[in-house]
Amino acid sequence: MKPATVQTAVVVSLSLDELCRFCQADRNWIIDLVEHGVLEPEGASVQSWQFHSLSIARAKKARRLNRDLGVNTAGVALVLDLLAEREEMLRRLAVLGDG
Repeated sequence: MKPATVQTAVVVSLSLDELCRFCQADRNWIIDLVEHGVLEPEGASVQSWQFHSLSIARAKKARRLNRDLGVNTAGVALVLDLLAEREEMLRRLAVLGDG
C-alpha cells in the first residue's frame, strides 16, 4: 500500500481578480474593503494590487460576515477590528498566565 501524501499549496499573494475568485466576490466589494481599511494591498494602483496572507484571511472572514449575516462594509471593518483586539488581549492574558 502506498502511503498517503499530503499536498498543500502555500499562497503567498493574490491579485485583485484572484482574491475576487477566492472569496466569490466582485471587484467593487473588495475595493470597498480596501477603502474602509479592512484590507491593505501592496501596489500603487488597483491593477497592481497584491494581497498577502493577512489580507486574504481578513477578506475571507469579511465575505462570510457579509454573505452569511448581511453585515455591511463598515460593520465588517468594525467586527474585524474588534476580533483582532480580542485575539491580542487573549494572547496577552496567555503570556501573563504563563509567567
